[in-house]
Amino acid sequence: MAAALLAALLFAISAICGYRSSKQIGGAEANFWRICMATFCLALWANIFGNGVEGAAFPVFVASGLFGIGLGDTAYFQALPRLGSRRAVLLTQCFIPLFAILIEWLWLGTTLRVAEYSCIGTILIGVALALAPRDHAKIPARQLQIGIAFTILAGLFSAFGAVLARKGYAVLHANGEHLDPGTTGFQRMLGGFFIPAIILLAAKWKSAHAHGGLLEEKTLHVSREKWKRIWPWVLGNSLAGQTFGVTCVQWALEKTPTGIVMTVVATTPLILLPMTRIVEKEKIGIRSLVGAMIAVAGVIGLAHFHARK
Repeated sequence: MAAALLAALLFAISAICGYRSSKQIGGAEANFWRICMATFCLALWANIFGNGVEGAAFPVFVASGLFGIGLGDTAYFQALPRLGSRRAVLLTQCFIPLFAILIEWLWLGTTLRVAEYSCIGTILIGVALALAPRDHAKIPARQLQIGIAFTILAGLFSAFGAVLARKGYAVLHANGEHLDPGTTGFQRMLGGFFIPAIILLAAKWKSAHAHGGLLEEKTLHVSREKWKRIWPWVLGNSLAGQTFGVTCVQWALEKTPTGIVMTVVATTPLILLPMTRIVEKEKIGIRSLVGAMIAVAGVIGLAHFHARK
């Protein structure tokens, strides 16, 4: 539970950085560069202090990254510039535990107690109450619909990726093996790297073809100036989200059902509230405070019942 709460804090920081970078260079490029940086950092850890690509569950963790990071995060980064960090995180983080509970029950047979389901429902209701914005009219209807569709896809793929990670740990334990969260996080990143790379390559190829494939000095100057502005946001997004945040999620998933972990991570929007107030000037009203208290009560109850179990 502590690892999942820490992951929620890190993901909130990542969301702010991701929103800023995706607004300036687009979701595809922002997602690609943050994954590149995270893969590099985790590769250093896994190959110096961890176990690299060893382990019987290596293919499972790669598949987990393919779905959870490659497809899930790509869809999430398409939702960010369309909905803003608050809405995108709210919808995605609420969809993930619902899909995760269903998938893990259908595939692995994992069930929770009634009390745990009640606490999960309380948390999600509190999060929805706290974060539901009143200004839908400010987003064009078509843009809103596309953004919501991307959050549904992000939730589904991310949930399946998380359940695959749980399956990976089951394979490790069945073979008498143990890998640290940094190593399994690195193995997931290997699977998540290729789809963002392909999407960005396709987008850049199309752009280069439209401009005759020439790199002008003016274009290079604009690129340099752009990176001077955005590199802190890309770096912060990478370290907080895909490096330390995912490592914390891996740590939590080893011993805790996916639905519980992802529900605690769904409190990310509550942690995001004061951050969006500072960065994006969004107001925090009474409804948000009430929703936050409801969600916190749900987290406390979930921790209590899960500890007793």
